[in-house]
Amino acid sequence: MGVLNLKLRPIVAFDENNRKHRLDFAKFLETGSWKHCNVRYELDESCGELSGAIQRKMLVYYAQKEFKINPVDTRVYKL
Repeated sequence: MGVLNLKLRPIVAFDENNRKHRLDFAKFLETGSWKHCNVRYELDESCGELSGAIQRKMLVYYAQKEFKINPVDTRVYKL
């Protein structure tokens, strides 16, 4: 393991149910940067852009919470 690997932030899967992850994303929206996060996020699905994929997950999360619905289209699109 190289020295740089020891200094890298750990990689975790973004979980929209985790309040800390949602707060990190809110900070990203506010600042336009991930530098304030103490982890690096990855997604379990293949998507072109991290912030776009997180936005979709957040939209589904809040729609389910507010309207008590489940989305019909849960397919994952690979680009």
